[in-house]
Amino acid sequence: MRVFVTGASGHIGSAVVPELLQAGHRVVGLARSDRAAAALAAAGAEVQRGDLDDLDGLRAAAAAADGVIHLAFKHDLMGAGDFAGAAAADLAATEALAGVLHGTGRPLVTTSGTLLLAGIAGIAGRPGTEADAAPGGPRVEAENLVISLAGHGVRSSAVRLPPIVHSPLDHHGFAHILIGIARQTGRSGYVADGANRWPSVHTLDAARLYRLALEGAPAGSRLHAVADEGIPFRDLAAAIGRGAGVPTASISAADAAERFAFLGPLVGVDNPVSSAATRTLLGWEPTHPGLLEDLARGHYFEPAETNQLTSNP
Repeated sequence: MRVFVTGASGHIGSAVVPELLQAGHRVVGLARSDRAAAALAAAGAEVQRGDLDDLDGLRAAAAAADGVIHLAFKHDLMGAGDFAGAAAADLAATEALAGVLHGTGRPLVTTSGTLLLAGIAGIAGRPGTEADAAPGGPRVEAENLVISLAGHGVRSSAVRLPPIVHSPLDHHGFAHILIGIARQTGRSGYVADGANRWPSVHTLDAARLYRLALEGAPAGSRLHAVADEGIPFRDLAAAIGRGAGVPTASISAADAAERFAFLGPLVGVDNPVSSAATRTLLGWEPTHPGLLEDLARGHYFEPAETNQLTSNP
């Protein structure tokens, strides 16, 4: 299958591309920079120059592909506090990709997040499932659009990623941000008693799920790339404290808003998530280390290295 991948040189893409190539697929990766283009070419992928704002380029690449995996997201905007702007760009890109796939029966696999479940009424206190969905809102609109494509001749699926996708391939994700804040402030914090839970998954396990979704997910599938169903945030903070060599402490919700910047509203969120339906549907089983074990290995606390396109970090 000829697969067009956006975000192909990013954190998740750096595992998805080799996963696809090793399974015998041909990959066309979207690259914004010369560096990204060189990394993709070295990995054995074809390069499509452009970015999420080049909607005509996205349409052309999707039309020439047998399937599409959409990973790219404007994380720089989100980090600057403009999540709505990043979500709007993602929706526009998703609409462009979807438009040329109508009636083709080809797969479109996109990306969403489990944190979107945290605000849904009626699921507080239990793990969120693939059947849970919000009616609207930033990024939710793109997910719901993708699911609706099942009625328009597209074998569509949306992979919900947990807030922390971890591995040596991760160089800029939430784990690194939390570690940086702990080092900067001199303590690793959690809100109140820290009993709220965050899910997680290893990058390579997530990459395999994207491939399985491309190859066989039924149209209109919501999928959960979740290995650790819910780690108490105080345990995550303690692991970060040990690795960074700083104490762990409880902080107030008000302090969290200042200490954690754009993550402030999220660090106290309870987001346990089940992936039972995804595992049954696609036969997906995580096999790589969980988050706490991965943090204990120490690579998150070493100087950052250049991101490489490899499935064997």
